[in-house]
Amino acid sequence: MKKMWDGQRLGEMLVGIILIGLCVGLYRLSGFGVDPFSCMNLGISGFLGMSFGNWQLLMNLAIFLVVIFFAREYVGLGTIVNMVFVGYLADFFCWAALDVMMVEVTPVLRVVFLLAGTLCSSLGCAFYMTAALGIAPYDAVAFILIRFTGNRLSFRAARVGSDVVVMTVGIVFSVLSGNGIWAVAGLGTLVNACLNGPLIQFFKNLLAARRDKYVSTANCQ
Repeated sequence: MKKMWDGQRLGEMLVGIILIGLCVGLYRLSGFGVDPFSCMNLGISGFLGMSFGNWQLLMNLAIFLVVIFFAREYVGLGTIVNMVFVGYLADFFCWAALDVMMVEVTPVLRVVFLLAGTLCSSLGCAFYMTAALGIAPYDAVAFILIRFTGNRLSFRAARVGSDVVVMTVGIVFSVLSGNGIWAVAGLGTLVNACLNGPLIQFFKNLLAARRDKYVSTANCQ
């Protein structure tokens, strides 16, 4: 029973990571902007002339070292998988859509990508968090800020503050590289900020109810 349950948690984590990578790819294809952390990494990677996946991995490694020292309890297998694969998955999905399938990104399709990206983001995070196998390095930053302020800062304030900082950094580097603000931030960034939280909670409740039903059924057998 325990091995089956651990296998299910691993599966949930992997599904969540794939969906998050797909989310970033869809946001990039939509051209409406991406989530704050991806905004920073897209801006800096564009400025340096590096691939998004390579730069995101380097940034995640830097943040990971900080998390190891100040919030080790949030580190798990999911942390490693997230920091290594999300950026490369996003690169892969963009490559597959543009270079392999030769998708013509029309205005209507941009909106579809935006909505699909938002759905993948919230559902992916719900799977990832429900698995409880560690959180992404950047997601731990808010908890570190709360700890440094002696719990005087709420999670919401800490997350909003860190999002504003990384988004500003991404915009600055995007402008310096000549790509402009809208290459990294826009409607998609706003939609992600406003809808991601409520949708994550909705999907987490659905997954929790499914897990409770699974456990109840297993215990009766």
